[in-house]
Amino acid sequence: NSKSKILEADDNFLSLCSFKQEQMSQVLDAMFEKMVEGGEHVIDQGDDGDNFYVIDRGTYDIYVKCDGVGRCVGTYDNRGCFGELALMYNTPRAATIIATSPGSIWGLDRVTFRRIIVKNNAKKRRMYESFIESLPFLKSLEVSERLKVVDVIGTKVYKDGEQIIAQGDLADSFFIVESGEVRIIMTRKGKQDLEENGAVEIARCSRGQYFGELALVTNKPRAASAFALGTVKCLVMDVQAFERLLGPCMEILKRNIANYEEQLVALFGTNMDIADTSA
Repeated sequence: NSKSKILEADDNFLSLCSFKQEQMSQVLDAMFEKMVEGGEHVIDQGDDGDNFYVIDRGTYDIYVKCDGVGRCVGTYDNRGCFGELALMYNTPRAATIIATSPGSIWGLDRVTFRRIIVKNNAKKRRMYESFIESLPFLKSLEVSERLKVVDVIGTKVYKDGEQIIAQGDLADSFFIVESGEVRIIMTRKGKQDLEENGAVEIARCSRGQYFGELALVTNKPRAASAFALGTVKCLVMDVQAFERLLGPCMEILKRNIANYEEQLVALFGTNMDIADTSA
């Protein structure tokens, strides 16, 4: 049915929940459809959370109010899910979601959500909490914020040689290597083949290291490609969760851009314009 198609198509939802088949059936049975109109506020920052939502269709803006001023920090385009944090922590909604077109979403109520998902996430917490706490770039987060990172990350496994991200693509996720090794490859503009100054390996990432953050920080297309070297398991965070939760880490991530630029000057004689000077 259409509900299962939506959930199968929504990697963020599936990776967030890591459901077994029995749990997925419980979720599908409990979900209800809600039609929305353009301009409608689906959830409002500061309200109590009552439902978790998975997008079926439509476009939606994410607004976060800081010091009384609302700012659009991201969008959803016909896929994605939101509302999970307020249900997990009994805290007010952290953002406002406004539909920018007519659409439909599937909702899951608080009681069912907590029974199925929070129980499932407790297992995931035990598995990943110490790993996340060991990552140096997350040290600036409060303990409670790091736990939220654990709760919203998903996991993906890649086969040897499989492409994880592609240079030039729009960024939708941030990756932390849990096991295995990842090759970061950059192709100089105008040199799409493997001739001299073409594709160059600029880095390798292993357990505890991360990649894919550059495009999220600069709001530019992917500056490099990433390939699995052997079997690789990554923790994956989607762009909306990245923007919501890793704000306190942004200065560290931006400092890394300078390091990337130094590498590129050494390799190509230019930084290839990877940084957004307005960032």
